[in-house]
Amino acid sequence: MDYLKAFLVGGLFCVIGQLLIDKTKLTPARILVSYVVIGVILGAVGLYPKLVDFAGAGATVPLTGFGNLLAKGVKEGVQEKGFLGIFTGGLTAAAGGVGAAILFGWLAGLIFKPKDK
Repeated sequence: MDYLKAFLVGGLFCVIGQLLIDKTKLTPARILVSYVVIGVILGAVGLYPKLVDFAGAGATVPLTGFGNLLAKGVKEGVQEKGFLGIFTGGLTAAAGGVGAAILFGWLAGLIFKPKDK
C-alpha cells in the first residue's frame, strides 16, 4: 500500500507539472522553481510533513520535497544558531543531496561524453 500511495502522490505532482507545461505559457524552469517554493511554504507551515508521513518517497523525492528540506533546515538552523541559521540551515540540510547530484552528474558526463546540439 505504501508503494501505491507514493506512486499516486508523486504521479499527481507530475500530472500537475505536465498540465502547467501544456496549458500555460510557464517555462519548465519557472514550474520547477514554483515547486520548490511551494515545498518551502508547505514545510514552513507544517503541512508537508503530514504529506511525507502519508506518501513517503512520493513526497520527498520531487522538487517540493527539496523545498521542504530547505524549510526544515532553516527551522533547525535558527534554533541552533539564531539569526545566522537563516542563511546556513537550508544549505546544511541539503548539502548531501546537492553534493551527490553534482558528483553523479559529473560521473555521467565522464561516462556518456555529452555533446552540444
